[in-house]
Amino acid sequence: MNSSDDSTELPQRPLRPVRSFVLRQGRLTLAQQRAFAELWPRFGIEWTPAATIDFATLFGNTHPVTLEIGFGNGESLAMMAECEPERNWLGIEVHRPGVGHLLLEIERRQLNNVRIIRHDAIEILTQSIPPASLAAVQLFFPDPWPKRRHHKRRILNTALIELLAQAIQPNGIFHAATDWESYAIEMLGILETSAQFVNTAGAGQFASRPASRPFTRFEQRGDRLGHRVCDLVFQRR
Repeated sequence: MNSSDDSTELPQRPLRPVRSFVLRQGRLTLAQQRAFAELWPRFGIEWTPAATIDFATLFGNTHPVTLEIGFGNGESLAMMAECEPERNWLGIEVHRPGVGHLLLEIERRQLNNVRIIRHDAIEILTQSIPPASLAAVQLFFPDPWPKRRHHKRRILNTALIELLAQAIQPNGIFHAATDWESYAIEMLGILETSAQFVNTAGAGQFASRPASRPFTRFEQRGDRLGHRVCDLVFQRR
């Protein structure tokens, strides 16, 4: 018998998708633990694969919906939701302490126009957001993954732009902001190659900081360190 007939092929492991985040669970404060126990059932969404979200049912109205990808500790999202009660806000974040903090902000500010999903934003956009259902999408200060070998983890790429083009309604807005200038330049280049979006500031230009984007403590710290914050505001054609 040929020796090659005795060989067995090892099963190949399926390739894991490249994630744009590192899942760090973090420790919850007692208040955040209470928020998950008492507030999550009301404001949290347990994501189900391939299940489309019905925003009218979810919020109990047909107000325009803004989606924020990666809201951090949720303070700016809560501030915007408080300032614009006639708009619904859907926040996506994977880190439990940030979600717990936003739940507490929702309670403190007595908000009823915010809902939260704790899952990967790409899967949600791919499987759960109805076409042309979002008035706006926000991506504020995403992880810049500064090392060149990690650039593939940056969330804003041509694949995400295609998903956003499907989810955002005509004339809707995609607003991104970063204090990492090289990443901002990369974002600008990717967005301006899309036939689905137009730069509201003009070709090759960054937008002035919109008054609607809160000046957070994170941004204040960057400002003290001399970091330039770049805003990109693009409109869906």
